[in-house]
Amino acid sequence: MTISHRRHGSGEHKVIVLHDWFGTTAGWGPFLDYLDKSAFSYAMLDYRGYGDRVAEPGDYTLAEIARDTLALADELGWETFSLVGHSMGGKAAQLVLAEAPHRVRKLVGISPVMAGAYQLSDEERELFEAAAQNFTARRIILDLVTGQRAKGVWLDRMVARSSATSRVDAFAAYFRDWAGQDFAAKVAGLELPVKVFVGEHDLALTRELMESTWLPLYPGAELEVLASSGHYPMYEIPVAFAKALEAFLSA
Repeated sequence: MTISHRRHGSGEHKVIVLHDWFGTTAGWGPFLDYLDKSAFSYAMLDYRGYGDRVAEPGDYTLAEIARDTLALADELGWETFSLVGHSMGGKAAQLVLAEAPHRVRKLVGISPVMAGAYQLSDEERELFEAAAQNFTARRIILDLVTGQRAKGVWLDRMVARSSATSRVDAFAAYFRDWAGQDFAAKVAGLELPVKVFVGEHDLALTRELMESTWLPLYPGAELEVLASSGHYPMYEIPVAFAKALEAFLSA
């Protein structure tokens, strides 16, 4: 099976990019315009039930994302590569690492979900579970993770794009999997360059949460708090974020 994907750049450093729960390969905003396409080759795949693969059947799990990611790397002939994962994609990237640690050069989490279970109050879980079919719930979540600072026009556009490019059953299944899975023991202590970016205005995936979940797992992991940003630096501060990301990948 050929894995549908999008490519950016033709550089020596190979990077596979995994999107968030609300996003697709087309959901990275103006940030893509500022990447160094001569130094890096970026490959971005949609998950089954999303984007270009919206009609593709699947289990809609992180394990399936990891398998498809490694299959894409094989198709591209990339024996080694770096991984960049946003939010849910950050958790999926860690599962790829757990399955094939010898193939991953560097790991980047952008407002990433931790490898352990994501703890939610009853009220929060009800909101997240409702988001599959209730687009008002999706808007509330987007507003929360961007620090309640975003314009309504942007929130509405993000909700509309999310609802148009993902299957309801896939959206619901991925939530159950990324919130409930705990594979922290599989990645604890793996030694590779790791960088975690978190927006200063993200009210859900905060600096404190990264310090208590991500950083203890990876010796030498770095944490950078992005000023003037919430959960979506690729939209909120695209130029500064492209520079910060590639500074780490290039180091």
